[in-house]
Amino acid sequence: MLATLLAVEAPDTVALTPVTKAGLPDWLAAQPAAVAAWVKAVGFAGDAGSTAFLPGADGVVSRVLVGVSAPDDLWAFAGLPSALPAGSYRIEADLDRRAATRVALGWALGSYRFGRYKKVDPAKPEKGFAGLVWPAEADRGEVERAATATFLVRDLVNTPACDLGPAELADAAKALADEFQAGFDVIVGDDLLDRDYPAVHAVGRASPRAPRLIDLRWGNPVHPKVTIVGKGVCFDSGGLDLKPSSGMLMMKKDMGGAAHALALGRMVMMAGLPVRLRVLVPAVENVVSGDSFKPMDVLKTRKGLTVEVGNTDAEGRLILCDALAEADSEKPDLLIDFATLTGAARVALGPELPALLCNDDALAADLQAAGTEVDDPMWRLPLWASYRKGLDSKVADINNVTTHGFAGAITAGLFLQEFVGKTTPWAHLDTYAWNGAARPGRPEGGEALGLRAAYAVIAKRFG
Repeated sequence: MLATLLAVEAPDTVALTPVTKAGLPDWLAAQPAAVAAWVKAVGFAGDAGSTAFLPGADGVVSRVLVGVSAPDDLWAFAGLPSALPAGSYRIEADLDRRAATRVALGWALGSYRFGRYKKVDPAKPEKGFAGLVWPAEADRGEVERAATATFLVRDLVNTPACDLGPAELADAAKALADEFQAGFDVIVGDDLLDRDYPAVHAVGRASPRAPRLIDLRWGNPVHPKVTIVGKGVCFDSGGLDLKPSSGMLMMKKDMGGAAHALALGRMVMMAGLPVRLRVLVPAVENVVSGDSFKPMDVLKTRKGLTVEVGNTDAEGRLILCDALAEADSEKPDLLIDFATLTGAARVALGPELPALLCNDDALAADLQAAGTEVDDPMWRLPLWASYRKGLDSKVADINNVTTHGFAGAITAGLFLQEFVGKTTPWAHLDTYAWNGAARPGRPEGGEALGLRAAYAVIAKRFG
């Protein structure tokens, strides 16, 4: 399934030897003098991410020294698939199960390229990725789950809105359902009103690409209920509160929450976890037409609460509120939503750390601990109760924004909390879903952030 992880070692497979900066002197002391002299001559000092090619007696590369911060660092080898010449490589080190799995996953994640729209010149084909022989102790199932789910997020987020609207997002969910024999339903257009999802309809009705609610169900109904909700705004112009062109530039990624929800569902189903899984994705375009919802409109919601629209560019929480109300109606044992929701979360935490808002301290602690364990971190922000009054409306039950603009990620979480029962363990992940610059294993573009941590919690609690 993962083309750059090789089942069989080839005759010309090259050894990769990880060396830390601190451990390099001892390694050199154990080598023949000619090897030590060569390593010093090429200036290899063991810095993380650096490499040194060692020639064999026939002049062909026989070994590559790889500088690492630690041999079990997830990203230690992640830059090598694109940096090394195409060919077969194996890691020459004593790796336990955890280290071997992390190394293999990093290699897989570094073997991603989004090439859907690039014309390939047959005379100048792109360099292929280097292949790694599976480390002996690696958990192949874990690597394949995490890598294929991450690739799903990246592919969906990287696809521009011209080719990924609400219908195409539903098609991706249907393909996932078909792959795992899951139940699938989608409510489209005015049927959202008939089936009482008025906020989803209001946000998406201006687009000729009809809004919809995607609903995937899998697993034994008697098992614990795990429900995942993802924001599926396939493009966000801001609506009548129109974004400037700079703010619109990356809004193809505003369905990143939906991509995470589908990818997490994929991991759960691939693992065959004993849960009753439900994935809900409200999918819309927030664009401008004569039928756009307007500032100061009052919208009905599935829960029965009315919402005054303080800003049409705070549309994600409006579609999520209907989906969360439906999710909560079944009293799931765990409810997680993913959304590229607020710029405020990015101002507070930057692009690499999703903001976690959670009504359950044990769940929040588990998510943060899992994030540390699997190198998929997040940071908890409080659902600060006194800020709730900033969402008060004089004409409706709640406004979708505050007038003061402070603590935007927190007040967005407080808005969503209105649509979740007090006894439902719920976590909201405000994620960026994007790498602004490439790093080893993490190319520029769409990215999964918080995905592997969320899966680890589900697997630990219910697996």
